[in-house]
Amino acid sequence: MSEDGSPAAPTLAVTVRDLSLSFDTDDGAVHALSHIDLDIEHGEFVSFIGPSGCGKTTLMRVIADLEQPTGGTVQVNGMTPGQAREARAYGYVFQSASLYPWRTIAQNVALPLQIMELDRATRDERVARNLALVDLEGFENKHPWQLSGGMQQRASIARALAVEPELLLMDEPFGALDEIVRDHLNEQLLALWARTGKSVVFVTHSIPEAVYLSTKIVVMSPRPGRIHEIIHSDLPRERPLEIRETPAFIALAQRVRDGLRAGHAPGDD
Repeated sequence: MSEDGSPAAPTLAVTVRDLSLSFDTDDGAVHALSHIDLDIEHGEFVSFIGPSGCGKTTLMRVIADLEQPTGGTVQVNGMTPGQAREARAYGYVFQSASLYPWRTIAQNVALPLQIMELDRATRDERVARNLALVDLEGFENKHPWQLSGGMQQRASIARALAVEPELLLMDEPFGALDEIVRDHLNEQLLALWARTGKSVVFVTHSIPEAVYLSTKIVVMSPRPGRIHEIIHSDLPRERPLEIRETPAFIALAQRVRDGLRAGHAPGDD
């Protein structure tokens, strides 16, 4: 309890304990996740990185209540994933922007707010504020097909932020974009994170992206997906792109690369 007698705020944004998940298939059980333990603090930027099939996205989907574990527990801001979903305690950004082509950008961002049955004035204010956060002022009345891929992804981020979540889940949102656009969006995402103070969980295959963005990097091993290593970054919060050429950045990237290799090592079961 807090000093005024109200319930104390949860100390962690995400808590995962002994989490496992298996799928039943015609060829037998597939063990996607095995005995995962993880803490994510409020305001952290945490990246999941690992080879294809290691369970990065599956772990994120469990946090989002889109997959159900077969063992262990998950809490999101002190709630079960189901309670967090109903409370709209998180926003989810998918690999593709998933915008409705017949709706304008403003209408796409407003869609979850309409589902929440918020009044028009509140919807309009949130749409305008979050489009400004992702530098899409002036594009409210454009349709998705009139925007570049990077701008579409920024619109999807604005839509996720519009429900005012404490946690932002991002599943390889820039993976399909070219390197120049990706670099620009990485810079913008760091600036957005600094402005909002959100907790961010980010899935990526890119070592430089994980190192550039994160305060903590979760290195996962191949199926069954496990956490091989958790690497804490000591890079400053202010990170121009040029930081990627510094010895500290290169050394941290090498630690992640070594962790990925060790996680692949034969006999690491």
